[in-house]
Amino acid sequence: MNWYVLYTKPKWEKKVAEQLQAIGIDCYCPLVIKERQWSDRKKKVEMPLFNSYVFVHLDEKDRSLVFQSPGAVRYLFWLQKPAIVREDEIATIKKWLNAPDVAEIEVSSYQVGDTIEVDSGPFVNHKAVVQKVTNSHYILVLESMGYVLKIKHK
Repeated sequence: MNWYVLYTKPKWEKKVAEQLQAIGIDCYCPLVIKERQWSDRKKKVEMPLFNSYVFVHLDEKDRSLVFQSPGAVRYLFWLQKPAIVREDEIATIKKWLNAPDVAEIEVSSYQVGDTIEVDSGPFVNHKAVVQKVTNSHYILVLESMGYVLKIKHK
């Protein structure tokens, strides 16, 4: 079984994950808590880490089952093949989101030619591919998806 990246309708990530779990499909929608400002108040809300993406864990032959959810649009492709996320990358995302010293996470597009190096910090010798660790940020490169996770720690 592989982890595939399912593209969803905008703002449907959590709904799609719930619908897929209801029909017995193993899926993961990484969520982060962000503070949002309204005109009269501030509120902390749970938001998907990846806009319009949900990770699904299933066999190649079962890939069409996800379209039972009306919010599922298509699979993400990378180099003309369905994007497959390695198990250790999913584990790294889960570990980082549960880390007590992570204050803020931001996702941006992968930049070709970035120097990837881990030489200090709590993720040294980790199997994830990390670009750099500074005094305020960790940067994790998810090569199979073409993303860079920028994680701000306290």
